[in-house]
Amino acid sequence: MLTIDIHTHILPEHIPDWKKRFGYGGFIALDHHKPCCARMLLDTGKFFREIQDNCWSPERRVEECDHHKVHVQVLSTVPVMFSYWAKPADCLELSKFLNDHIAGIVNKYPKRFIGLGTVPMQSPDLAVKELERCKKIGLVGIQIGSNINQLNLNDPSFSSVFAACEELGLAVFIHPWEMMGEQEMQKYWLPWLVGMPAETSRAICSMIFGGVFTRYPKLRVAFAHGGGSFPATLGRIEHGFNCRPDLVAVDNSLNPRTYTDKFWIDSLVHDPHMLDFVVNMFGPERVALGTDYPFPLGELEPGSLIHSMPYTDAKKELLLSGAALNWLALDKHAFQ
Repeated sequence: MLTIDIHTHILPEHIPDWKKRFGYGGFIALDHHKPCCARMLLDTGKFFREIQDNCWSPERRVEECDHHKVHVQVLSTVPVMFSYWAKPADCLELSKFLNDHIAGIVNKYPKRFIGLGTVPMQSPDLAVKELERCKKIGLVGIQIGSNINQLNLNDPSFSSVFAACEELGLAVFIHPWEMMGEQEMQKYWLPWLVGMPAETSRAICSMIFGGVFTRYPKLRVAFAHGGGSFPATLGRIEHGFNCRPDLVAVDNSLNPRTYTDKFWIDSLVHDPHMLDFVVNMFGPERVALGTDYPFPLGELEPGSLIHSMPYTDAKKELLLSGAALNWLALDKHAFQ
């Protein structure tokens, strides 16, 4: 079966000294301290993450994909690179650098990789211009954060970005970042274990209750990490909508449960019971394989959870590639 992984992250092997170029800090740098390995550092020298060459080498990725029988990866930047806090023009320059890198890999390996761009969401006007350029250089969508400098995604300032994505036919992948409460729960890796699922639900609820999906019915949006905590708490969310419409339904009067066929989620839930739960809730045509490759919190054997399930081949095919192709508006024959 054709297998497409919609949730993978990549970086250029060498990153400019943004602090030197822009005159202020907070950006990520790479320290190649030994072969095939690098430290991601804030330019202050603070350690962020250790990565291996599969985080920048398309050739290494192809080798590992062949081993795991993954035919196509959708590439997006590492969320720490969003840099929404930076000056808009500087974030635009950084975004162009990252987008050109991904576009170059897609151009070199068109049957193995699909590209998503990043845009300076803190300046919607610049973001729309970069969206247009993303399409011209062969990217099929963008990845954005679950909030933009703590503004929810239904904020009116982002309407032009979503409208442009709909008009250009670009897919949107929403990944949690700048997690709420992050500074108050550093111990035990809680920002990643608790904050990220909550952030994804925050993004979904904001877009539902803020009417984003209603205003842009052709917008194709996918959310990372199995929709975060949204699926498991939809009953509570729906009950809140019903019992306190004066607080919840102020901008959109449609029941949140009616939106489960209006967007996609990835399959990264790490548990067979949860996978079955979200597949039943959203339908297999709305759940696409996603692994968070190449990071350890992802699915270490891509597709293994889906293959382990007692599903029909037709259902597995939807999960492994059909849902992804529908979200991306692509034809499977392009990868054969």
